[in-house]
Formats: sequence, C-alpha cells, structure tokens
Amino acid sequence: MSTKIRQLDSILFLSFPDQAELLKSELNRRFNIPSPDEQFGELLLYENKNKILEKLGNKYPYWARTVMLNPFMLDFDSIKDAANELKGIQRNWAPYQFKCFRRAQLIQDNLPYINLKERKFPVEIPKSPVGLYTLLDEHTLIASSETTSFLPSGAISFIEDHENPPSRAYLKIQESLTMFRHFFGIELPSKGQKCFEAGACPGGWTWVLTELGAFVHAVDRAELCESLMKNPLVKFQAHDAFTIKPEEAGPVDWVFSDVICYPERLLELIKKWIESGLTDNMICTIKMQGDIDWKLIDEFAEIKNSKIIHLNYNKHELTWLWHK
Repeated sequence: MSTKIRQLDSILFLSFPDQAELLKSELNRRFNIPSPDEQFGELLLYENKNKILEKLGNKYPYWARTVMLNPFMLDFDSIKDAANELKGIQRNWAPYQFKCFRRAQLIQDNLPYINLKERKFPVEIPKSPVGLYTLLDEHTLIASSETTSFLPSGAISFIEDHENPPSRAYLKIQESLTMFRHFFGIELPSKGQKCFEAGACPGGWTWVLTELGAFVHAVDRAELCESLMKNPLVKFQAHDAFTIKPEEAGPVDWVFSDVICYPERLLELIKKWIESGLTDNMICTIKMQGDIDWKLIDEFAEIKNSKIIHLNYNKHELTWLWHK
C-alpha cells in the first residue's frame, strides 16, 4: 500500500446544497471570518484552525451542514489504498462529491456500509460519528474523522410523497421532528397528543401531524385543503394566530409555526407560549427578511432549553426548537 497522510492546520465547512454564499456571508457577518482560503465545490477551507475556532467560540455556523474539525490530506495510488487508510482510522465515512464522482463511488463501495439513501419518515438518527472525505483529484483526498454531524455528509433527505401532502412544506416538519427527537430524546407527536399550529394553510405540517395520530388545532386566515378540513383530528380556526392568547387555545403538547412573518413577531409568540406554561415543545421556522439580523437571531438562541438549526429543507430561513 502506498499512501501519505499530511495533517492540515485548517478547518472546513460544508454548506447545504446551493447555499455556499449564505455560509460565507454568515461566517463573515456573524463571526468576522473573511473569505475562505480555498473552496472545493461547496466545501470551504480556512487556514489557521485555532484562530478560526477562537472566532467561533463554542458556536458553529447554521448554514454549515457539517464541519471538518481535524482534517488531513491523503495521497494514495489506488482505490483500495484510500479505502484501507480510511478504514484504519474508523468505521463510518461518508463522501462529499464535487468531482471524480465515479472514483469516489468506488472508494465508498470499499468502505463499510452506511445508509446514504433517502429515508422513509419517521427515522431515528444513529449516534455513531460519521467522518467526511472529498476527492480533490484521482489520487488526493481531504478527510476528517471528527465532524459536527451524526448524519452522513451532514444532511438527511426523505422519500417524497407526491400524492397526499398539500404542500412540500411537509418535508420541513418531518426533518425538524427527526432532529428534535435526536437532540432532546422526545418522541414524535402521537395519538392522544394535542398540537397548536400557527399559520397552518394549506396544511403540509398539519398533514404530517395527523398522519402521526395527533390532534391539531390549526389556525390561519385561509382554510386548509379539503381533506384536512374534513379530518376529525383537525380543528380549524379562521383567525390571525398571533392574536390568539395561549390561554384561549388551552394546554397543548406541541406548538408549531411555519408562518411567514417578521422574526420579531415570531419571538413575541414564542415568549407568550413559554410564559403561559401551557406547552412542553415548540418548533418554529424563523423566516428571514432581507439581510439577517444576527443580534435578533441570538435572542432566539438565548432562550433556555432551545436550539437553532438549519434544515436540509430550509432555504433562507432557520428552525428553532424548544423543549420545556
């Protein structure tokens, strides 16, 4: 076997698909980190790892689906050489492919199996770390056994249902519920549980919740799709969800919001529900209006027992999770 490993004094951030510019902007505006020293597709490399980590503090950018924390360069002669070297470090590896696709697939075929396919919801995320590697050319790759995600390549995709959901927004709640269970260890909404959903039209999120067996108090000015309006697990209320007091809705197990609104208004809604003590769990989409106000996003992040993430199915938005 002919290989050569060189440890790198670098850190690499892999953006979500087609969102490398948003990741660069976040690193620059939120952390005062300038442009990357090198870029490989949607993988951004920054030299002087300790300096970058110091700027990050204990945080990582939301628009990075995973971060390569301990990267090295591997020079190799053959596909088997590359696979054997990676296997000698740890079991689980996933690729980020931006070139040499066939060769990268052959390396992956020689590594222990991990599921890189679309998943059927609901799914549980394994707790085993997953390393990341990417080919720079036919005989060179960058890899890191230590990353910030338990997901292969830092993202999850679901098998899509093109017939039943009233909108593609259903994929966001499937992903956010999956991540909620991963972070907080709380089971998904189920039969006997009650949910309050603000801005429910046309019903993508409501559809997922009723499929899980939960009851949904859905609030919007516009009605849901016809099948959900007839669903006995749905109570529809034609109203502005932001003007309904938690006490009027009553105790619920979950509060959801994917409504288009200014983040300031969403923050008020969240605080009202937390102060009321009438719910245990919340999942809300923070919709961005133009340039991101990072101080305002910090206000969401500072709420006790909460976590902000960027979903694979998010675009110019973030998802806020909270468990009482």
